[in-house]
Amino acid sequence: MNKPVKPPQNDIAGPNSRHKTTPVMVGNVAVGGGAPIVVQSMTNTDTADVAGTVEQIAALSSAGSELVRITVDRDEAAAAVPHIRDALRKRGITTPLIGDFHYIGHKLLADYPACAEALDKYRINPGNVGFKNKRDSQFTDIIEIAIKNDKPVRIGANWGSLDQELLTKLMEDNAKSPEPLDARAVTREAMVQSALLSAARAEEIGMPKNRMILSAKVSAVQDLIAVYKDLAARSDYAIHLGLTEAGMGSKGIVASAAALGILLQDGIGDTIRISLTPEPGGDRTIEVQVAQELLQTMGFRTFVPLVAACPGCGRTTSTTFQELARSIQDFIRDEMPGWKTRYPGVEELNVAVMGCIVNGPGESKHANIGISLPGTGEAPAAPVFVDGKKFRTLRGPTIAAEFKALVIDYIDQRYGAGATPTAAE
Repeated sequence: MNKPVKPPQNDIAGPNSRHKTTPVMVGNVAVGGGAPIVVQSMTNTDTADVAGTVEQIAALSSAGSELVRITVDRDEAAAAVPHIRDALRKRGITTPLIGDFHYIGHKLLADYPACAEALDKYRINPGNVGFKNKRDSQFTDIIEIAIKNDKPVRIGANWGSLDQELLTKLMEDNAKSPEPLDARAVTREAMVQSALLSAARAEEIGMPKNRMILSAKVSAVQDLIAVYKDLAARSDYAIHLGLTEAGMGSKGIVASAAALGILLQDGIGDTIRISLTPEPGGDRTIEVQVAQELLQTMGFRTFVPLVAACPGCGRTTSTTFQELARSIQDFIRDEMPGWKTRYPGVEELNVAVMGCIVNGPGESKHANIGISLPGTGEAPAAPVFVDGKKFRTLRGPTIAAEFKALVIDYIDQRYGAGATPTAAE
């Protein structure tokens, strides 16, 4: 008789075991301290273009971005910030705004106090906040302005703009070591030290820990994982995750998901951004959608109803199920801004659009509402399942429209004002 195999122990942190971090309030959004992982994005408009920047922030906010970062790189941009804030508030958009400062942030914040007041957080890069003997004084200026305005800061080290003096010192020390590390390992250590030393200096100036978020972004997946694991092990600051310069299209999505997925599963990360290079004239909100899908797929948060659809095979030579899956998915995402208020809890909905009899009925039964379309050679009938039970069979050329109507009816009955809670709820 064979002995039973003992299942392996699950030592992965998972969505309910977060790295213990100090909570930080950014405007009206909580980051860290057990709060839900926050999705953020960044505009690519010229911040001096108030109307264009307002439109993009509105689009990002509508897509679900909970924090939006804007570039503040010169006088015209700093002068525009309070006008951007005011225009957004007139529209009822309260998404916190983050100012991204490099090189002359200290001067812009001092010269434009209305900008310093209008922003909800400042992002400081310790690699270019100042150079040589000006570094400490310019960093101090920014921190003191943040304290005066009661604004949190993100101290964000970046692989592409790392503090060269710190890196040189660590490289020289490493060369003298009896067991020197390779250059990449030393560079990763410089990233971590840059963030931690800057945070310690900010605390000396008077910035409390609950007003700081740290990040250490690199563009290589394995380096990013190593840097953030080290940063989390050596501190309890709230942490922003992102793979910098992730790239365009599927490459950027895959690289970001691979790196951030591993860190999130280990409980590391309180807010994330997917730094995708958009197609020329492309939709900036895609980075928000990818961030949401990553968090929802991993079980950390729910944003929109999920649509399960089969990949297709030789049994599904018709494109009907593909067209219906795309139609339902696009329809749900387009309607979500309004549904959030009319149908509380609708983001938990699961819809299945399947292409043949092999997995179609079974997958549809697992969903709240699902349809199993006929595959090649199957009878021209599409059974619909609601909460695990066969509800109706659709036939004819109007299947897609009829199923969409059934989805809308289901949402209204289950999540509408007069809905009766289910036993599970």
